[in-house]
This record gives sequence, structure tokens and C-alpha cells, in this order.
Amino acid sequence: MATRQLKLGAFMRPVSLHTGAWRYPGSYADANFNFGHMKRFAQRLEEATFDAFFMADHLAVLNMPPDALKRSHTVTSFEPFTLLSALAAVTERIGLVATGSTTFDLPYHVARRFASLDHISDGRAGWNVVTTSNPDAALNFGLEEHMEHDARYARAREFYDVVVGLWDSFADDAFVRDVEAGVYVNPDRMRRLDHKGPHFSVRGPLNIARSPQGRPVVVQAGASEPGRQLAAETADAVFCAPTKLGEAQAFYADVKRRAAAAGRDPDHIKILPGAFIVVGDSVDEARAKRATLDSLVHVDSGFGSLSTMLGHDVSGFDPDAPLPELPPTNASRSSQDKIMGFARRENLTVRQLAQRVGGYSGLAFVGTPETVADQMQEWLEAEGCDGFNVMFPYLPQGLDDVVDRVVPELRRRGIFRTAYEGRTLREHLGLPRPENRFFPD
Repeated sequence: MATRQLKLGAFMRPVSLHTGAWRYPGSYADANFNFGHMKRFAQRLEEATFDAFFMADHLAVLNMPPDALKRSHTVTSFEPFTLLSALAAVTERIGLVATGSTTFDLPYHVARRFASLDHISDGRAGWNVVTTSNPDAALNFGLEEHMEHDARYARAREFYDVVVGLWDSFADDAFVRDVEAGVYVNPDRMRRLDHKGPHFSVRGPLNIARSPQGRPVVVQAGASEPGRQLAAETADAVFCAPTKLGEAQAFYADVKRRAAAAGRDPDHIKILPGAFIVVGDSVDEARAKRATLDSLVHVDSGFGSLSTMLGHDVSGFDPDAPLPELPPTNASRSSQDKIMGFARRENLTVRQLAQRVGGYSGLAFVGTPETVADQMQEWLEAEGCDGFNVMFPYLPQGLDDVVDRVVPELRRRGIFRTAYEGRTLREHLGLPRPENRFFPD
């Protein structure tokens, strides 16, 4: 039986989730908003045959107090489509995945943008479907308050159906471009969507030919109950955030089971936990690097990050007392549950929790190239994942450490490719080209 192969994405917005990354010795302080740096990062990741470069997005300056905001390297960031379209011209194989909100955008816009990116990149586009957890985003789109959590997911499900239907507007052979006959397109190979639902009324067709992949790859990141179901029904890949192998195995089995129940092949949905990787010549050196990085997180920044993740302003809490019980909010339910559970298990004060969250509190592989590869291989073989969405501690060195040291070790073990097998993101992920729902022939 063939050895299972890791799939690797790179989480690149911000270039590092760690709020101290821009201050680390030797780091590019402007890495998050410098196209020259972004171009170098994408090309290095492509040299290492990463599956995808993932550009997340925020539709508002994060709701932090000014003392926290002034320390954040996420305040300015490129709009994803603009950046990825530019990167498509300076790369050839690596997938290009962007976040697109189902709450603050419209299906026709999203379908058109991703189909365009797929054509521009010759089949490398992916759509990260999000419902947008930051309530401040609502204030930028004419709303006084954020849409309720479950309502956002109901809208997202219909939004997905409309986008996929629009992507299938034309048969693959619709554009005949017969110069002699003067016929550019065969209208019999074009279909209007004529969708009417609770949230959207969309006639169609989309004014873009069917994309090279048939449809861009669909990625989903929700871990709540509605998020898992949406992923199982719609996603080609799932970004998730388990911190323990047992937790990852349970999530993996649950989403694959739901996919099968929805009539899908479970192998056609890839589970990719986020993994923060710090590499050293020894485990102690790697831990020292992590400690140095964590020490660069200012307490104000930590409190700001904690407020954002909880959906509650923590500035009025006693910093040296345990985190009080908090009601659910319209922010990310899974993030809130994860942070509150972490605080209880570790018996942390609000100040200690803020310091931990202000750095990075998720899954971290900290060690030598060999020990990091050991852990990645264990998760793969134990069916805790199909690969990882890699997060770098600082740039450029943290990225170079993974490319130059961890990837060769994974290849030596036979669990990561030595060259791209195809050209499209679907081919990288081992996913079939989907059939056109209107023109199955």
C-alpha cells in the first residue's frame, strides 16, 4: 500500500499569527505589507512544493483597545485577491487560497473573483469560506450589529450553492471561437442559474468561462456544529485548530463521517490542522527561540488578542484572577470555547492567559527537524490529519527553517513529495475535477 503523503499549506496573513513576530531579531518588521517579501515567500514555498499559499482576511481593524492596536502588525494588510493575482504572475505551481466572506459579500462577486483567479493562475485558486466572526466588520457594511451565529451559517450554505451553480454556467466546450463561422460561444452550452432562495435571488449565468479546475478548491474553517456540517457538505479541505492528537482524531473522524453521510467520498475532503513550527539545532535551542519570541509580546497586545478571541472586552476584568464565566457571543464560538477550556485546564489568571494567547496558544511543534517531522508523521499515520496548514514564528528565518530543514526530512521519510505531480491545486491535493452539474457530459 502506498505511503500516505502530507499536504502542506502555508498560513500567510498575517505572515505570522504570533504578535511578537515582527519584533524578533532579524525579522522583516514590514513583512505583512511588503510585496517584495511576499513574492520571495511564495517562491520559496513553491521551491519546497507546498500545496498552497493561504491568504486569510479581515474586513475590519480588529476590535482592540488603542494600546493593543498600536502594537499589532495586522493593522495593515493586502486585500487577498489583489495580492494573489500578483503572485500568480510570479509563481507557476503553488496553490493560491483566499478568504471570501459569505456574510458581507454577494455570491456573484465571489464566484466571479475566484473564477478569474483560477484562470489567471492556470487552475490554482481556492476559496476559504468564512462567515466572518469579527462583529466590528458589520459596522463597515451598513449594519448596526453582527448577524446571529446560526443565521450566518444558514446564509453561508445557500451562498455556497449559488457560487457553485454559477461556476457551472458554461460547459467546458461552450467557447468554440470558430473564426470562419463567426461563432464565439455556443448558447446551447450555457445555463442560467435562476436561483431563488431565502437569502439570494440570482439569475446568472456567470460571465466567465468554466475554470481550469472545473471549480476552484473550496476550503472551510468552522469548528462549531454548524461549521462542521457545512464543511462536510461543501469543503474540499478543512482548516482546523486541535491542540492534542486525540482531539484531532475525533475531529477528523467526525468530519469524514459527516461527509460520507452527505454522499461524499471521505477521501475527497482533506483535514489540515494549523501547526506553528519552531526549528532549532536542538530541542532546547528551539524552545529558547520560542521563549524569546513569547517574551516580545507586550501585555497590552495580549489583552487585545484575548478580547478579540473571546468576543468580550477583558480590560475590566481583574488581571490576576481567573477568567470569569462568559456567555456566548456572535464571535467565533469555537475560538471562545477553546480559550475558555484552555484557561480552566491550566488554571490561568486573565493576565497569564492574555500573555499566552497574545503569542500563540495553538498546536506547536518546537524542536529539531527530526522531532518536528516525528510529530507530523505521527499525526498523519494516526489519522489526526491529512496534512497541516503551517504557521511560521517569524519571517524570513522561520519560513526558511521549514523549507530548508523540515521539508527535506519529510521527504527522506517518503511522506512528502519531491516534485509537483500536476499543475492545479486539485491535483496537488489529490482531488478529482468536479462534474458540471448542468452539463455532466
